Amino acid sequence: MTKITTEQSKGGFSKSGLIRMRDVLERHVESGKIPGLVALISRNDEKHVEAMGTMRHDGGAPMSRDTIFRMASTSKPVAVAPVMILLDECKLRLDDPVDPWLPELADRRVLKRVDGPLDDTVPARRPITVRDLLTSTFGLGMDITLLGSPIMGAIFEQGLTPDLPTPMPEPDEWMRRLGTLPLMYQPGERWQYHISNDLLGVLVARVTGQSFESFLRDRIFDPLGMKDTSFHVPDNKIDRLPPLYAPNPQTGEFNVWDEAKGGRYNLNPAFQGGGGGLTSTVDDYHAYYRMLLNNGVHGTERILSRPAIQLMTTNRLTPEQQAVRSAMAINNVHLSFGQGQHGGWGFGMAVRTYRGDYASVGQFGWDGGSGTSTYADPDNQLIGILLTQVGMSTPDSARLIHDFWTTVYQAIED
Repeated sequence: MTKITTEQSKGGFSKSGLIRMRDVLERHVESGKIPGLVALISRNDEKHVEAMGTMRHDGGAPMSRDTIFRMASTSKPVAVAPVMILLDECKLRLDDPVDPWLPELADRRVLKRVDGPLDDTVPARRPITVRDLLTSTFGLGMDITLLGSPIMGAIFEQGLTPDLPTPMPEPDEWMRRLGTLPLMYQPGERWQYHISNDLLGVLVARVTGQSFESFLRDRIFDPLGMKDTSFHVPDNKIDRLPPLYAPNPQTGEFNVWDEAKGGRYNLNPAFQGGGGGLTSTVDDYHAYYRMLLNNGVHGTERILSRPAIQLMTTNRLTPEQQAVRSAMAINNVHLSFGQGQHGGWGFGMAVRTYRGDYASVGQFGWDGGSGTSTYADPDNQLIGILLTQVGMSTPDSARLIHDFWTTVYQAIED
């Protein structure tokens, strides 16, 4: 059932705490609701990996340390790094308008009422800036409290999100469609989820003249040794990708949302989505978060500047924006299964601004709707990565994630 790998040193985890973590993870797998998982935790120089269960809900190959997962929204903390490189190199500036690179976003109109008709608008007070995209405050995003409103309907109808069976169009067409919509809020006014992260990928491609993935590979993936991280899984690795399940919310039946061979991640996508398109492994993601904890350095090579890391991994929201984000998380806990209660937001990731559970203030990272969770904690020099193949159509993977983090923190030994 379980494969355990531990590389130990001082100042890491207690033996009893690791046993408890393994027992809790095994309980989730043995429940039948989580077919399999791979978890990696590290602290200082100690690393501990668990691989348990199977790739498919009806058995088959066991999970292994090099199993590849759809990272979903845990793509966001990684996909923001290329923008920070361009800031470091002064090819972008935080408060420059994005119009020269993304002319589709010039001269925006803004809805008078966020749930109102799409033609009832006022002019935007100012242009959209790079900072607005990085902080997810440019004026458009996913909002579960507005499902059924004209603007959310239009976002879905235009194929602007990856959550529908139809794949997103190539970037120029995606931008054209986005440019036909009004903003929900004035630029810089309100934190909103997801769409800004996909926009960042288009911005990087247009500034560099490379595809988003090729720039990521040259500047992030290859230097960090992230050999299994990509926007698709080629045929020679497809046996390492499990199917992704979206269990039926009423019956719990395992519906296949995406098969491995011949599925949507087996092909190079038209749109390389920084908001949720990456596939990866626990060790690849550990290398990335280790670099963040090392203030931008990997081995002897500097990937990002220390100030870039500090901007990414500390809260960038105003008190008003943070209050709205916190209220949304708390009031919709029944819809989000408790995910998202962190307080703040940096660039492409959540940042804990209050002690609401076992995690420390300052912890940064994010979760994914495919049953993924990736965070680092500077105070404890802690990294945790939990990957599974069960989407959040039911609470099962969210509860697994919560229990994982509780057991990670209770295992800390000083």
